[in-house]
Amino acid sequence: MHSMAEPVTSITVVGGGTAGWLAATYLRSKCAPKIAITLIESPNVPTVGVGEATVPHMPVTLREMGIDDKEFFRRCNTSFKMGVMFRGWNVDHKGRPFDYMNPFAPPPKIDGVEAGHYFQAFGAGRRDYIQSFSPLMDLLDAGKCPLSFNAKNDPMPRAGYAYHLDAGAFAKMLAEVGVARGVEHVLDDVDGVELDDTGHVAALNLRALGRRPVQLVIDCTGFKGLVIREALGEPFENYSDYLANDRAMALPIPHADPEVLPAATSSTALGAGWSWSVPLYHRIGTGYVYSSAHRTDDAARDDFMAHLGDRAPKGAEPRVIPMRIGRMRRAWVKNCVALGLSGGFIEPLESTAIHMIDMGIRWLLQYFPSRDYEESTRAAYNRCADEMYNEVRDFICLHYRLGNRTDTDYWCDARGLKITDRLEGWLDLWQRQLPVEMDIGRANLFDHNTFQAVLLGKRVYENGWGAARLNRSFALSEKRWKAFLRDSAARNMAVVKAKADHRRALRVLRGEATDGAVTRQSLGAVADEAVLF
Repeated sequence: MHSMAEPVTSITVVGGGTAGWLAATYLRSKCAPKIAITLIESPNVPTVGVGEATVPHMPVTLREMGIDDKEFFRRCNTSFKMGVMFRGWNVDHKGRPFDYMNPFAPPPKIDGVEAGHYFQAFGAGRRDYIQSFSPLMDLLDAGKCPLSFNAKNDPMPRAGYAYHLDAGAFAKMLAEVGVARGVEHVLDDVDGVELDDTGHVAALNLRALGRRPVQLVIDCTGFKGLVIREALGEPFENYSDYLANDRAMALPIPHADPEVLPAATSSTALGAGWSWSVPLYHRIGTGYVYSSAHRTDDAARDDFMAHLGDRAPKGAEPRVIPMRIGRMRRAWVKNCVALGLSGGFIEPLESTAIHMIDMGIRWLLQYFPSRDYEESTRAAYNRCADEMYNEVRDFICLHYRLGNRTDTDYWCDARGLKITDRLEGWLDLWQRQLPVEMDIGRANLFDHNTFQAVLLGKRVYENGWGAARLNRSFALSEKRWKAFLRDSAARNMAVVKAKADHRRALRVLRGEATDGAVTRQSLGAVADEAVLF
């Protein structure tokens, strides 16, 4: 019979920013009142504050925290995100670069068979894979967003979406909400971490306030990893064999046309990496993720500024950010859980950073410990973290392995980087058939539909990758497919007509316009994608 362990009655979050304040505020909204939550952050250490794009789970998280719609859109200069546009990552058979989208919309089934199989067999004329079934790229081109002013005329009233947001403003808003709900906020520097005889964190030594005993600790101290790495000595698993990019530079720029606001993140291939573009309400967050083995900072700056051209403010200089790509071997060690950059970082190609923080908090609520910090509890949490990091790493690696650019050494080298045995096996399989649900198993973010979107979006089969004819057991009717394409084109046009202009919709949501009410199920409602088709 097990003895009764003492319950955890105190959680101490070390570090602020998005990771720290999302953890503290979400935990305060979910934990019992008897569990005290404290956030300690240095008044002297700036946050990185680059992660400005999210994935479709973020609306759910905000709804669960009871964040006010109008306040969120206004304070964080929020805009909508319907997916990620990849620009120039691959070239066609004539060497011309093209664009494709990773959308927040899975394909429908036609007579029980996913649309990707029909598209791969018969194509869709001038339409690419996503345009064959989804209006998202057409909405993007038209400057529309996922919401409508009149749901009666909207053939797609519920659509999946995420947000672009100002990370600094988001953290500040979360801090105000958290403190108002009872999070204790301590502004002080942590000068030392005291361990007990068992190696657990016993106390933090604060510069002004002295020794502070702790129970459960959440390390949100960024790349420094003050508790998980420096104090507890957890090893770091470097991903440089898998991913070459190890530096970034960031520069906010104004909108070229204040009335045009794309509802998607963009990733544009450059000479030694890629440039992101995150269109917020008031500005565009942009930057360059690159490999220091292929570009010096000065050469990367030249690449980046040439890409921006006259969109860059006169005299502006991008801020260089070193990136440590990889993860701590374990996310939870002793009585410390690492979230955000302190736990690890994979380049932000698919906007996964904030989502990984979000999921880490949710796993902690599911695997909440006693003050014995049981091995089985920690192991269950760490398995979840392992699965998430492995999933994201493999998906990011896929983009590079299936690239076909040859114009710079960087893109040639990127195809030869190490990949996991799992991804190697998938790619061997997918040379002969499209990804199916059984290949992936449990997925946090990237299911087989997402892998299909990348393979078909990159046009790998058209450009000679894989077998000349894919293995397929079921019969496909080209006549049925052409009928579907006709219906899809008509539906897409109707959806584009019905959806609201992105900028106008945001003005309504911010409380700055009274010319109509945007119709949506509710902020944070996730579409049942089956109703879209």
